[in-house]
Amino acid sequence: MTEILLLCLFAFFAGLIDAAVGGGGLIQIPALFNFMPTTAPAALFGTNKVASLAGTFFSARSYFKRVRIAWALVLPAAASAFVMAFAGAATVSMVPKSFLKPVVFFLLVVIAIYTLRKKDFGTIHKPVQVGRREKIIAVLIGGAIGFYDGLFGPGTGSFLIFLFIRFFAFDFLNASAAAKFVNIATNAAALAFFVPAGYVLWQVALPMALANIFGAVSGTWLALHKGAGFVRVLFLVLVTTLIMKLGYEIFF
Repeated sequence: MTEILLLCLFAFFAGLIDAAVGGGGLIQIPALFNFMPTTAPAALFGTNKVASLAGTFFSARSYFKRVRIAWALVLPAAASAFVMAFAGAATVSMVPKSFLKPVVFFLLVVIAIYTLRKKDFGTIHKPVQVGRREKIIAVLIGGAIGFYDGLFGPGTGSFLIFLFIRFFAFDFLNASAAAKFVNIATNAAALAFFVPAGYVLWQVALPMALANIFGAVSGTWLALHKGAGFVRVLFLVLVTTLIMKLGYEIFF
């Protein structure tokens, strides 16, 4: 019971951070591995996805009430992400993590530098006119990030937010809102694999899901009331944390 309560505390903060800028897995997954070291990794990942999906759903629901969602871009991206996330999970054993980590590390450094140098990046919301080209880009973004999420995962939300800003001229708040609906698709795709295979510890997953929901609602409230500038700062903090984490794993 003590372990479950502690996991719920971590799930709350994971939901809070994830609701604003993604990256909840940075908190939730290490906590699961720390408190349940003898449990099969697949079961821990499945348990994590249940909690993450619950929080992401309620976060998306809160954004939906307050932010105008660009469905013409989000729906194609989400559909593509669902298919490719399942494909990524199916091929997870074929691509070594040692190959992916340096690539992701490099991309995150580029994202951090780009965001810091362009002071107005993600601060103004002037979405592009949605045409065929933009829908194709949305499908490609959803597919690429969905596959990455199924294959590896860290930084999925950050990549989505950055790409929605870069290609569709969203601000950080609207990009974060759009990313939530794509994240729902990737989480659902993963669970389509984990649940039938029996890789979910429901006695742990359900209390964590409830805690994640409370965290997600709190994080969404903060993002909506503090605005794009606040989300930009959180985004940079999260990306820096990811860079430090991956850098430590690669070089030490």
